[in-house]
Amino acid sequence: MSEIALAADFAIIVVVATIIGLIARQTGQPTIIAYILTGIILGPVAFDIVTDEGLVDLMAELGFAFLLFLLGLKMRFKDIQEILRPVTNVAFGQTVLQTALAFLVAWALGFDTTEILVIALATVFGATPIIVKILTDKDEITSMPGKIDVGVLIVQDIYLVIVLALFAADDLGGAADIATTLGVILVMISFIGIFSLASSRYVLPKLFRRVADNKEVFLIVAIAWAFLFVAIAEGADLSAKVGAFLAGISLAQLPYSKELEDRITPITNFFILVFFATIGLQIDGLNALLAYWWQAIVASIILMVGNFWIMFYLIDREGFSVETSFLGSINMIQVSEFSLIVGALALDQGLIESDVLGYLSLMALFTMSISTYVIAYNHTIYAKLEPWFRRFETEGDKSDALSHYRDHAIAIGYDDITEQALPKLEKRYSQVVVIDRRTDHVEELEQEGRYGYVFGDFRHTEVRKEANLKGADFVLSSSVEREVNEALLAEVADDATVFVEAERIDDARALYERGADYVIMSTHLTAEKLAEYVEAHTTDRHAFEEAIAGDLFEIAARQRRSRDRFTGQPGVGDRGGEHDD
Repeated sequence: MSEIALAADFAIIVVVATIIGLIARQTGQPTIIAYILTGIILGPVAFDIVTDEGLVDLMAELGFAFLLFLLGLKMRFKDIQEILRPVTNVAFGQTVLQTALAFLVAWALGFDTTEILVIALATVFGATPIIVKILTDKDEITSMPGKIDVGVLIVQDIYLVIVLALFAADDLGGAADIATTLGVILVMISFIGIFSLASSRYVLPKLFRRVADNKEVFLIVAIAWAFLFVAIAEGADLSAKVGAFLAGISLAQLPYSKELEDRITPITNFFILVFFATIGLQIDGLNALLAYWWQAIVASIILMVGNFWIMFYLIDREGFSVETSFLGSINMIQVSEFSLIVGALALDQGLIESDVLGYLSLMALFTMSISTYVIAYNHTIYAKLEPWFRRFETEGDKSDALSHYRDHAIAIGYDDITEQALPKLEKRYSQVVVIDRRTDHVEELEQEGRYGYVFGDFRHTEVRKEANLKGADFVLSSSVEREVNEALLAEVADDATVFVEAERIDDARALYERGADYVIMSTHLTAEKLAEYVEAHTTDRHAFEEAIAGDLFEIAARQRRSRDRFTGQPGVGDRGGEHDD
């Protein structure tokens, strides 16, 4: 195929996926569904316009690797460390029981032994991108049900990588070959995993501390780190995707991971578009897609109901409240898009036919479409069913009210203004958290250990949500950018106290109108101080000299403190919060 034809195929996929994606957004559906439908429409099922060869195939491979890299970036172990033991119990129980249920359903529907094994392994995973996206948009990712779901997804994703590596292996001829291959995979993943976690503690902090202030270099270094692990995995005869996933895990443990995730996501979404389109391209015609249509519907209903009750039983058994058990379970009822990834690899290995991939595709489309609305209205559904589910309530239920920051104060930027305010805020509020995108500032806050901190630009949604802006009682912004402070005032709770900064009187007036309790204007404060100096100079020369000497002494003391903290860095007057992005 000519280069022009390859480029045309790629362009057609992007244009059609964009159009269908816009329609999906209007109906509240995840864009992944739009990408799969793009492949079905452009492939042999419908118009047979595009093939998964050449450039399309290469971009799809990159999309797969970037997807797993982003998946690893979301695996922050600190997010679930306070509930690690119960989450691990739920995750392992869920994996075993849901695999068994999927096995029984596939057996009852008449698939052969190999197909049953592939289907059972493929349909156990939750839709990580969809679940995390919807819960994040609803501000429920840090709730107790959200933490449980994220923890289960982390364990599932580790299991997924092992399954993917197994299906990507060259020889799976019999039980002995499978056992040997699995053993080698586990050993190699363990070695690379240890290197990944060790580097996240000893290598990456020093590396990213040097480059995190430069957003272009920051992103390039992160992508280079991913390709380093891809090369290591390839050298160990593992799938390149395994290396990308482990690279993401190592970066996820850094304080800069939220900022990196925000920057890598647009790139990843572009490649994911092509990857999921190629899933649809691999289905050999409409007959293959619909060969098991009624079986797909029956299996979807059984698995959604069964997955809910399995999760509910396991979460409830760990002593969580009925509401937590219900919400954590109903969020996880779908057959994931990862079932298609496993199915596509099994098809490449010759383990299944195209019609089984069509069966998995219909299940994924059906369950993901329904679960999107179920997750969006999970609290409404629970409110309707609460009286019936209360029968499962016990006295030993654990509290739902675990969140990292609660009833706290937030300082946006770490500069002279916020630095002097923090000790006073600490006396009034149980928790104080600083949002800053300067690595030297974050490093000092980490060493000092008095205040919480979130690394990143306040304008990024993930950064604001990690600091729980909506739950803050007091917010102090040292940014003079009007749009930043207006966004802050629009999102913060109505009863919160908000101090912001402005350079112009018009900006200050607008911020007051939007609800600011106090607007700091450094130019006006300077004018007031200058007026005091002039008055002292004209009325009492001795008082003037004492005032000047006292202020100069205070400025010199601050400069010494700045030099001690930031040797070789710009000192007093640097704004730590909002730089040009």
